[in-house]
Formats: sequence, C-alpha cells, structure tokens
Amino acid sequence: MTDAPEPNSTGGEPARGTPGRPASRGVRLRMYVRRTAILSAELLLIAGGIVLIGYVAGKLWGILLPIILALLLATVLWPATRFLRSHRWPPALAASTVLVAFLALFVGVGALIGPPLARQMGDLAEQTSEGIQQIREWLTGPPLNISEERIGEVFDRASSTLSDNASDIAGYVLSGVMSVGAAIINTLLALVLTFFFLKDGPRWLPWLTAQTGTRAAPHVAELSRQTWRTLSGFIRQQALVGFVDAFFIGLGLWILDVPLVLPLAVLTFFGAFIPFVGAFVAGAIAVLIALVSNDFTTALIVLGVVVLVQQLEGNVLQPVIQGRGLRLHPAVVILAVAAGASLAGIAGAFLAVPVAAVAAVIYRYARDRLAESDSGEPSLEGAADSGPETSADSEPGEEPGGDG
Repeated sequence: MTDAPEPNSTGGEPARGTPGRPASRGVRLRMYVRRTAILSAELLLIAGGIVLIGYVAGKLWGILLPIILALLLATVLWPATRFLRSHRWPPALAASTVLVAFLALFVGVGALIGPPLARQMGDLAEQTSEGIQQIREWLTGPPLNISEERIGEVFDRASSTLSDNASDIAGYVLSGVMSVGAAIINTLLALVLTFFFLKDGPRWLPWLTAQTGTRAAPHVAELSRQTWRTLSGFIRQQALVGFVDAFFIGLGLWILDVPLVLPLAVLTFFGAFIPFVGAFVAGAIAVLIALVSNDFTTALIVLGVVVLVQQLEGNVLQPVIQGRGLRLHPAVVILAVAAGASLAGIAGAFLAVPVAAVAAVIYRYARDRLAESDSGEPSLEGAADSGPETSADSEPGEEPGGDG
C-alpha cells in the first residue's frame, strides 16, 4: 500500500507529480529556499541599518563626541554635585563649583607633571642616542656580526626615506595642529554641556519620558537608569583600578630609578580606561624607556613589575571591585577597542567600551522583556501600561539621566 501524497505548503490539494517522496522533497525544498531568502533579506536590512547608523554617526561625530564626553564627565562629577544640592546649594552654583574644582585639579596635575617632563626629556633624548649606539654595537658583535657598512646602509636608507617624505610629514604636522584645535573646541563644548547636565540633570528623565508617550515611557526610564548605572560604575571602577596600577607601577619605576616616573604613572592611570589594550601600551612604553635610559636588566625587571601588577589587578582587584561589572567578554572588549580606534583614533578607543556596554544594556533589557512575554509574565505592552508615572519636578538628590 503506497503512502498518501502530502499536502502542499498552502494546505490545499496534495502535491501533483510523481507520488511519494519526490513530490514532498520538492515542496520542502521550495519552503526552505523561501525561508532562506526571507532570512537573508532580513539580515541584509539589519546590516544596511547598521551601516546607515554608522555613516550618520560618522558625519555627526563632531557633535556626538562632546555629548558623550560630557555624559562621562557628568558621571564622575555628579556625586559631588548631588552632595552640594542636598545641602540646599542652588543647582547652578553647585554645578559650577564642582566643575571649577575639577578643572583646578586637572590643571594642578598638569602643572605637577609638566616641569619634570620638560626637564627629563632632554636627558631622555641623549639616552636614546646612546641606546641606538649600543644597539649598533650589539648588532656588529657576536653572535650576529653584522658589518658596519650594512648597518650604515640601513641608517642611510632610513635618513633618505625621512627626507624624501618631509612634505608628507609636514602635512601630518599641520593635520595634527588642526586636530589639536578641534580637540580644544570639543573640550570646551564638552565642559559647557557638562555644566548643563549637572545643573539640569534631574529634569532630563521626566522631560524625555513625557516626549515618548505612555507606552514607551517606562522602558525609556528603565533603560536610562540602567545606562546611567553602567556608565557611572564603569568610570568609578576603572578609576580605582587605574590608580592602583599607576601607584604600584610608578613605585617600581621609582625604586629602579627609571626617569619620567610621574608621567608614566599618569599614562598608566588613563590607560586603565581602555581595558586590556591601554594597560599593554602603557606597560610597553615603561619598558621601552627603562631599556633606553637604564639597561637591559632594568627593562626586564620593569617588565616583570608591570606583568605582576596587571595580573594581580586583573585576577584579584578587578573581580572584587567590579563584581559582574560590565558583563562583557574580554574578546568583545578587545574587538570594541580595535573598532573604536580604527574609526575614531584615541577618542574612539577610549569610548568604545562604554558604548559597547550601553549596547549590551539595551540588548539585555529587550531580551529579558521578550523572555517575560514568552513565559506569560508581564510583556512589553503590559509593563508599559503599568509603568511608573514621572513628575516634572524631581528631587535634587536624584541622578541625572538616571533616577531623576
């Protein structure tokens, strides 16, 4: 007895043609091809949307960069501002006082680092020349035994390449000067925006939720709170980790009598804000300066100190301080830093991890709401209908963009 032909994909008459498996295979093949085509079209639309967002963000980078920097700076300065506001300081006075104090601290650190750096740079240049001569002597001696003529040819070729590309280098210098001017403008704009974020921050969330409507308002409010907690937690945690790294690495450099201890410690501190990559670069620079200014043995000891401090920080300190932290896999962090650096240079590398963390917050929130909807718990619509009401007047102690 033969098997009855299967119905077609539309649920109508059975598929015609050769009875049995050949017809059902054809129906299934067409169904799979159609599903693959739909999935491919959806993926293409998503990829096109991502490319479009990246293109628009690139065109508006000059506007977005000061805003992002101001938000990150506001997360650092908000606790002090909140303290003053809770003691009945006017919002404008509290914001301006905290911002001026921060600028004074920043300028003081620069004044502390600048003179030692200027004094030691001349000595470092001489030590660099001596280091190059030592390298030449090492290359000409055993076991390499490279001839002086060959080394001279390499140096002459490098000098000739440098002179041939003098015009390009001049163009790069001019571009760097223009970049410095743009950086100054972005910094000033970020400081102005930081003042307004600190002054008017608690009014931001009520205003934003009022613009989004009753259905979306609870989600916007919760995402704002989670994003604010993520950013502020990231800044505080990395600042503490960076301080510990800078202190112990700087102490090791000072004991070993390596020059530029203070600038290297500051570089290590700021390098902590670019996880994994920043610590590696700061450590490599410290080892290089130790090699040039002291000797090979000192450079090896500095390398050991850097590796030891970073291992203790990564395996002991960071898990204790951060706990679950950003909940980003190290591979994701490294890829985000690489993408940010390729798209926007140093600023992109610095902002890559906070941006990736915010994207992860949005993804997890949407995933959890969809999981609640699938399990029969309050769905996106249900949460929106029963969401909290927002008030136009917030308490001074609430966080801007967060609980206010």
